[in-house]
Amino acid sequence: MEKEYDFSKARKNPYAQRLKKQITINIDMDTIEYFKNQSETSGIPYQTLINLYLTDCAVQKKELQISWR
Repeated sequence: MEKEYDFSKARKNPYAQRLKKQITINIDMDTIEYFKNQSETSGIPYQTLINLYLTDCAVQKKELQISWR
């Protein structure tokens, strides 16, 4: 280990604005299975797929369509 390091050529983390926060969320088993099946087809981890879907909803400013029966 060096006594001093040269950070003069360091660059900012390009992913710093895309940091994620771990949360706990309750999701129906059917929904989890749906994303797990999509994961097998696409090769993308199911948690990443859920995040991508929610991110798309937020970017598109999708409004919730809820009807109670």
